[in-house]
Amino acid sequence: MSTWQDRLAEQDKTLHVHLIGIGGAGLSPIAKVLLELGFSVSGSDRQSNANTKLLAELGATIFTQQVAENINNLLAQSGLEQANNIAQSGLEQANNIAQSGLEQANYIVLYSSAIAADHPERLAAVAHGISVVKRDEFLPALLSKRKLIAVAGTHGKSTTTSMIVKVLLEAGIDTGYIIGTTLPGYGNASAGSSSYFVLEADEYDHMFLGLQPTVSVITNVEWDHPDCFPTAQSFEDAFHQFAAKEAALTISCLDDAGAEKLRTSIDSNAPWFTYSVQQPDQEKAADLTARVERAAPGEKTSTVLTIAGQQVGVLQLGVPGDHNLRNALAAISVSQWCGVSIAQACRSLRTFNGTARRFETKGEAAGVIVIDDYAHHPTEVRATLDAARNHYPTRRIWAVFQPHTFSRTKQLQAAMSASFSDADQVLVTDIFAAREEDLGEVSAEDIVRQSSHQSIRHTPTLADATAILRNEVAENDVVITLGAGDSYRIGEMLLDELRR
Repeated sequence: MSTWQDRLAEQDKTLHVHLIGIGGAGLSPIAKVLLELGFSVSGSDRQSNANTKLLAELGATIFTQQVAENINNLLAQSGLEQANNIAQSGLEQANNIAQSGLEQANYIVLYSSAIAADHPERLAAVAHGISVVKRDEFLPALLSKRKLIAVAGTHGKSTTTSMIVKVLLEAGIDTGYIIGTTLPGYGNASAGSSSYFVLEADEYDHMFLGLQPTVSVITNVEWDHPDCFPTAQSFEDAFHQFAAKEAALTISCLDDAGAEKLRTSIDSNAPWFTYSVQQPDQEKAADLTARVERAAPGEKTSTVLTIAGQQVGVLQLGVPGDHNLRNALAAISVSQWCGVSIAQACRSLRTFNGTARRFETKGEAAGVIVIDDYAHHPTEVRATLDAARNHYPTRRIWAVFQPHTFSRTKQLQAAMSASFSDADQVLVTDIFAAREEDLGEVSAEDIVRQSSHQSIRHTPTLADATAILRNEVAENDVVITLGAGDSYRIGEMLLDELRR
């Protein structure tokens, strides 16, 4: 009998996939791809959201309670349907199959990293003999027949993946893709019809170690997720395992110390391509180099691209910040490998205006611009605020930061406290717990106390932060909400109040 991996790889449509945590950023795009491929899909989440609503419209069965009965009901329904089909054929086995109601071999359960081992649906699936797996097992089987372009790195994965997808699609390549955010006009996933599949390769819970990429992209390597990687070395080791898979091509950023340490530590003759934003004192040259020609504030910066010292294009990027320029260089490098000209890639990137929650302009009211960004690591916060300062050099900038998870805040507290220098005013809300419990070891107040910023305050709740902003912002101010939790709601509430 074929394994579920074989059946998934061969796209056996009799295989039903149930996703626990189907509304999250990790599983919702997978569910969308499965539906487009013709699989039967069901899933559960604690509450409905835009993802679950879209998936329901596409044909998924969505449960808004996470209970064992979800699994039992699916199996019973499957057994009854099979019984009815057999009964119509006049076979006596119908009653026996209807009573058992079990068709375990046709089911697989995929669960997110946030789902505990004692989750009722996981336990019910195991009790019925159904395979229960995570993304690191599931995705390699699903994508085994595609040319997988895996985008990894501590920062910039979503934006780089989105840039690659936009370039390939606009070049006429119907690539498949899974992104951990929403790309305007394209969503977060598509099965695609070409041989290529672009995947945001998440390092959390070691997901990316199950992949077998054709092209590996490593944007940067900097310790994160201390709940999963207790030391910086354990984090580096995971990326070393990923890079050691010897893809047909590995692409990395020469400017990042972690990525360079990784590149020089890999003992392999496999092709490796580097990119860099050239600095005046830079000695080593990358394979693809960008020389920035700064523009006036608010205008697009022109960037001259060179390979082996020869100019190959000029890029005017639609989003601000050197970090986004590096993301664009990674996208251009991948696109070249896929046969897209640099000129075509530059045309697509000129109109790239970002993705959801990545320097996303939420709106403007009473002369106040509100921007939201997913930045939750100190390096990301610094990069986002640096981009904001360069883009709005004469405006007062408010940074509203929601720390994400207690473990990250505890380990990176000092760096977090020092990451707000480009903001004029800083508000820090309470920590967004996500999957963790508060053990009383760290708090948002600790970030404020350790910071040397002259205008930083602790505003415990989203409502507290919104109230201060409502009373103190002025025309021409820029408010940037930062964090991977629900900090974006502050900007939305502020805009509502300013409009009233």
